[in-house]
Amino acid sequence: MDYKEVLKNARENLNGSCKVCSVCNGKACAGQVPGMGGKGTGDAFSVSVDSLAEYKLNMRVIHDAKNPDTSVELFGKKMDVPVFAAPVSGTTLNMGGKFTEEEYISWVIGGCLDAGVYPMVGDTAVDSFLITNLEQLKKFNGEGIAIIKPWENSNVINKIKLAEEAGAFAVGMDIDAAGLITLALHGKPVGPKTVEEIKEIVDSTKLPFILKGIMTVDEAELAVKAGVDAIVVSNHGGRVLDQTPGVADVLPEIAEAVKGKVTILADGGVRNGVDVLKMIALGADAVLIGRPFVTASFGGQREGVKAYIEGLKSELKSSMVLTGCKTVKDVTNRILY
Repeated sequence: MDYKEVLKNARENLNGSCKVCSVCNGKACAGQVPGMGGKGTGDAFSVSVDSLAEYKLNMRVIHDAKNPDTSVELFGKKMDVPVFAAPVSGTTLNMGGKFTEEEYISWVIGGCLDAGVYPMVGDTAVDSFLITNLEQLKKFNGEGIAIIKPWENSNVINKIKLAEEAGAFAVGMDIDAAGLITLALHGKPVGPKTVEEIKEIVDSTKLPFILKGIMTVDEAELAVKAGVDAIVVSNHGGRVLDQTPGVADVLPEIAEAVKGKVTILADGGVRNGVDVLKMIALGADAVLIGRPFVTASFGGQREGVKAYIEGLKSELKSSMVLTGCKTVKDVTNRILY
């Protein structure tokens, strides 16, 4: 599939909710929440892209890494590349409304599985969207992860049970949505959690539990204390708090503090295979990618999603060759300049 055609189609199909810029950095859509932008000045979106771009790669070509293995195993699942589709939802509120939530999420799930990676499906103020997402996930034998908003604990636990029934192989909560304006607009308040409240949620399921929205070392350590299986270093795409640092700014110190104690995922500003490589070198075990999956699905449906991931694979493999990394485990900060 011609990816330039995918981008052209996406620009038309997103009905102005996203401009499909040549660099998806949040500058043209600053403040567009609801929409695809970052909150306020939009800086917290842009800074994640910019902070990752500040890292450069040390090129090495005297080695035997001629055919790198880009695969990883996480949560008991083998993946062709260390990439998850982030839990982005809300076609009506945020994506121009041309396609239904059912259409959009089915393309993301199907395209991910076709390309050998796994999707995360999300939760929104519209209760039916999570149900739709889980119904679609069930059609694909539950091959994905469900991420729930930080509602009152009993509600979170009830929704985790729905995810279990759909066959999801892991669940989580995007605690970084604690102040999300789009939820408040619908009278669906969310909020922060204590360590004890997180423990209650973790203990409610036997599935691996992921806590998304960690941006400081002390909260990474609190997440470990709460018993989570994985954290996602993320500022929610810059959509909840203006003026945060970028994910690449804080990831190294978080990884230094909790690497080996929990799985570390990173979500923010990843656009291509080189970005994936950088995040792994900074300490992540895998990455989440959000907005580009919206573009790929709106522009090429299931095939567009697969084409995007295949491009990531090719870019990652090439960059591993040129930095001397045989496997993902060989990717360390020695490759960073």
